[in-house]
Amino acid sequence: MLRDITLGQYFPGDTVVHRLDPRTKICMVVVYLVALFTANDAVSMAIMACFLGLVIALSRVKLRLLLRGLRPLLIILTITGLLNMFLTPGEPIVSFWVFNISAEGIYRAVFLVVRIVMMVMGTFILTYTTPPMSLTDGLESLMGPLKRIRVPVHELTIIMSMALRFIPTLIEETDKIMSAQKARGADFETGNLFKRAKALIPLLIPLFISAFRRADELAVAMESRCYHGGEGRTRMRGLKFRRRDALTGLTGAALLAAVIGLVVLR
Repeated sequence: MLRDITLGQYFPGDTVVHRLDPRTKICMVVVYLVALFTANDAVSMAIMACFLGLVIALSRVKLRLLLRGLRPLLIILTITGLLNMFLTPGEPIVSFWVFNISAEGIYRAVFLVVRIVMMVMGTFILTYTTPPMSLTDGLESLMGPLKRIRVPVHELTIIMSMALRFIPTLIEETDKIMSAQKARGADFETGNLFKRAKALIPLLIPLFISAFRRADELAVAMESRCYHGGEGRTRMRGLKFRRRDALTGLTGAALLAAVIGLVVLR
């Protein structure tokens, strides 16, 4: 299960999506999410699915990786689908005990599950195709106007970048601790849900110790390199909008306009 968590990982490549400016990709994710939550029928959702499929094809990210990243969310997706299936009012087609299943409930359950899956896949594409430092630079550039009201933009973006960067590291560390405890007779795979959760408690102390040790080492490394925040900081590679970024922005605007148009004309 731990190896299925791919959030924060970057997969190098030389595709059109990889070469986009990080600010363009961040803005496109925002536009994509707005359009996705605006879509409220099968036609608009089909347009969003086609757009997501095109982006996945252009980025050359394997669909297997995206689906593997969804495995930790299976419980949430299942609960969401069942709650909407049973609690959505409508003409019941199946009844048992106090539960009624209607066609409206099935439609709403499938619709919301598909929306969550597409939302997660769309955000995964951003981290899969953007290096953490480029993502930090893009966020800092977009949030630049907030510096005028004394918002610590650089510090906030560095924190977000470090959080994304250390997710795979902590997952790997947790996997090592679990393997070591399994070798000593620990059992994490049998029993009901509560027993499995209780068996994970001994992992917390060594994991917290490892996390604090890594944080301390990182702080010492930053201090030894005279890091003092974003003031006077330069970049080895400057961010620059190109023609492909402009075309991508126009595509995002057309997508959002098409979805809003369908919703209004419905």
